[in-house]
Amino acid sequence: MTLSILVAHDQNRGIGFNNQLPWHLPNDLKHVKELTTGHTLVMGRATYESIGKPLPNRRNVVLTHNPDFQAEGVDVIHSLEDIAKLEGHVFIFGGQTLFESMIDSVNDMYITVIEDTFQADTFFPPYTFEDWQVKSAIEGTVDDKNKYAHTFLHLIRK
Repeated sequence: MTLSILVAHDQNRGIGFNNQLPWHLPNDLKHVKELTTGHTLVMGRATYESIGKPLPNRRNVVLTHNPDFQAEGVDVIHSLEDIAKLEGHVFIFGGQTLFESMIDSVNDMYITVIEDTFQADTFFPPYTFEDWQVKSAIEGTVDDKNKYAHTFLHLIRK
């Protein structure tokens, strides 16, 4: 199994506000689709509920402590240990608590850094380039639909 983190954060590592993304960035949504189609996304229940439905053409796995949680089109797990049993390329997809729990376990991280700051109440954990090597850094296109400068980073653990 390959275990990666997939996240977009602002310059303060903000990732969400009121259980929603603080920005609208279609380029990032396209990037997520390209990276994850045919693979597995693992997310917490609140992250799943903020999306509102399973993302198509990939396995959606929701981690929750609620034994009664069910949602059509998703697989439900109840512990971090269950993630290790998943096969293929698994992307940790949020939110804050899941990122904090898994950042020390992943092989690499796909991070969209948004070159702006937003009001946020959830954050990605701190990381340094002493621990991570930049495999690629691609500037995203700023246009009418994508108003914020952003960079797609692929970091590999040193």
